[in-house]
Amino acid sequence: MTLAAVASRAGVAVPSLYKHVASLDDLRRLVATDCVAELTRVLAEATIGRSGPEAIHSAADAVRAYAHRHPGRYAATQVAPDLASEADAGLASRAEETIAVLAAALRGFGLPDDATVDAIRMLRSALHGFITLELGGGFGLPDDLDRSFRLLIDGIVAGIAALGGVRAAADLR
Repeated sequence: MTLAAVASRAGVAVPSLYKHVASLDDLRRLVATDCVAELTRVLAEATIGRSGPEAIHSAADAVRAYAHRHPGRYAATQVAPDLASEADAGLASRAEETIAVLAAALRGFGLPDDATVDAIRMLRSALHGFITLELGGGFGLPDDLDRSFRLLIDGIVAGIAALGGVRAAADLR
């Protein structure tokens, strides 16, 4: 994404964009913020009224479907905000909302608070890896990708459940 490309698609001159954005970094941050908010709404719709394994499967399916429908927007959601930067405050706020939706979906696992971030990172890493390989044509074998995806998420669900059990056992010592 360049300012020239955005201006061309919008049918305006590049200097006109500067009335709305300060720089290319600013434009990318605004796009990321909007895309994270959109993905959060998708996740919330997918997980509302669900928790535990059902919520994780539903969230995973929703993220994968979003990435397939909007690969560029999905890519924009993969930017972590600089928490020390005032310019990233909006993006940080939207990212916190995403974390809150995922944390709510994880409540059914009874995780200790300090394990929630670990579980979210596990889920996000697995999803992003699979989605990135899938969208990039990295799965060349003719086997059923949907089945492989379900098995991946089953494994993540088992890992999250085990994470809760390991943490609970450690707390008892």
